[in-house]
Amino acid sequence: MVGGETGAFMQHIAQIVAGGLIGLAAFYFGYRMFGRSGAAGAALFIWVWLVASLLNGAVGVFWARIPVLTEVAALIPIYGIPAAVAWYLAYRHG
Repeated sequence: MVGGETGAFMQHIAQIVAGGLIGLAAFYFGYRMFGRSGAAGAALFIWVWLVASLLNGAVGVFWARIPVLTEVAALIPIYGIPAAVAWYLAYRHG
C-alpha cells in the first residue's frame, strides 16, 4: 500500500471498530432495557460480531481484492477490540 492508501485503510479499520463498539452498546443497553442482563447481551454480541467481522473480511478479499494476509491483520483489531470490551462487560463487570 502506498501512503494515502495506508491512511484510508487505517481509517476504515477505525470506523469498523467504532461501529462495533456502538453495536455492543446497542446489545448491552438493549438487553437491559428489556429487563435482561446486560452481560447476556454482551456475551451474545461476541458471536454476532465474529460473524460480522468474518463477513467484512470476506468482502475485502473477494470483492475489493485485498490480500488475505492484509485482511487477517485487519481482523485482529476489528474483531479484537469490541470483543475484548464485550468479554469484560459479560464476564468481569456483569
